[in-house]
Amino acid sequence: MDYASSDVLDAGRRDTDLLLPHGARGVKVVIVGGFGVGKTTMVGAVSEIPPLTTEETMTQAGVGIDDNPGAKDKKTTTVAMDFGRISINEELILYLFGTPGQERFWFLWNGIFEGALGAVVLVDTRRIEVSFEVITRLEDRRVPFVVAVNAFPEAPKYPLADLRTALALSETVPIVTCDARDRASCRDALLSLMGYLCTLAAAQETA
Repeated sequence: MDYASSDVLDAGRRDTDLLLPHGARGVKVVIVGGFGVGKTTMVGAVSEIPPLTTEETMTQAGVGIDDNPGAKDKKTTTVAMDFGRISINEELILYLFGTPGQERFWFLWNGIFEGALGAVVLVDTRRIEVSFEVITRLEDRRVPFVVAVNAFPEAPKYPLADLRTALALSETVPIVTCDARDRASCRDALLSLMGYLCTLAAAQETA
């Protein structure tokens, strides 16, 4: 599929595209998920530029608030956003914005989501419940999204059909597996989002 030629990408075109290579389009994509699911790791792994991160050292003040049973050794946390960039091809460049996972920082979502064309929801199967509110917020905002199950080595593995049911996902929402540490795997997850956006655009044209 020619992602760069789809009309849906025009919705993400901004004045800053004038700074891109001739003919290229810049599209804003948001990486979301609960605390500690791998958003910062994903942005860092797939970005072709040194990623901008806003990670801070976790302190005693966060004990009982930011506890993450799936990553007890986690020492830092994103407090604003992560930013990276990846060129899908000569015509399409994705600007990636990773959101903070803790609910107390979700007020930042309004600014981060402005102008975003779609989102990737990272899910940790050890803590599926932290994804419920994230998905609900995306649905309320009517932001198209795909779900990427981050393959933590020690995480339980479930059939994707069972995860779809557990997350109450529509049959039309793509759900894939990925390794947030692996660039190719993350790129595939982003491509699944681009394909989904093009599918939605085509459906609207024929409606």
